[in-house]
Amino acid sequence: MVTVLGGIVSRDEAFPRDEGKTEREDMSTREQYIPGPANVAHVQKDGEKWTLILTRELRHSPEKVWQALTDPEHLREWAPFDADKSLGTVGTAKLTTVGAPSLHITETRVTRADRPNALEYNWGGFDMRWELEAFDGGTRLTLWTNIARPFIAMGAAGWHICFDVLDRLLDGEPIGRIVGPEAMKFGWQRLHVEYAKQFGVEAPNWTPKTAQDS
Repeated sequence: MVTVLGGIVSRDEAFPRDEGKTEREDMSTREQYIPGPANVAHVQKDGEKWTLILTRELRHSPEKVWQALTDPEHLREWAPFDADKSLGTVGTAKLTTVGAPSLHITETRVTRADRPNALEYNWGGFDMRWELEAFDGGTRLTLWTNIARPFIAMGAAGWHICFDVLDRLLDGEPIGRIVGPEAMKFGWQRLHVEYAKQFGVEAPNWTPKTAQDS
C-alpha cells in the first residue's frame, strides 16, 4: 500500500499496469530493454565546478511524478537508493544505496519540498535538485546534481537508465529498477562511453555492451 494525495491506495492503483499484461510479460519487457542514445544529460561547467543536468519530458502530471520522486514504495521501483521515509517534507531521512559493494546508508536532509514543483536534498555528498514543470499536458522533469568530474559520465549513464525505468513505471509498465552492477547488463557501458565523449572527459577503455550481448 502507498500514500497518494493524502489517501491510501494500492501500488497498482497509483501506477496501473496495462490490462492483460502478465508478470512474465513484464519480465520479458525488462529483458528487451535497451537504452536509447546518450541525449538525456549534459554538463554545466563553471570553472572546476561541473554540474550534471538531466531532463526528461514525461506524459504524466507533476503530482504523479512528485509521488514517484518522494514515496519510498515508488522509489524502490526505479531509484538508485531506498528511503526509510517520504522525501516529500522538509526534514531528515536515511537513504540506502542499492547495488553498493557493502551496506551504505547515508542520512540526508530534505531542504526544500515545494510540492509538486521542486525538491532538494543531499545524497552521499551530492546535492540533488529536482524541478517539475507542467508541460504540454505532462511534466518536464529536470535533475541537477554535482558529481566529481572523473565520475560525471558514469553518473550520467546511471541516471539515464533510472529515468528510462521511471518513465516506464509512470506509464504503468514497470520493469524493475536497474542500478549498480545490474545496469552493466543493460547498456550502461555504451552510455558511459558516449557521455564521456560528449563531456570531454577520459572515456573508459572497455567495449560497450548491450543487454543482448550479456
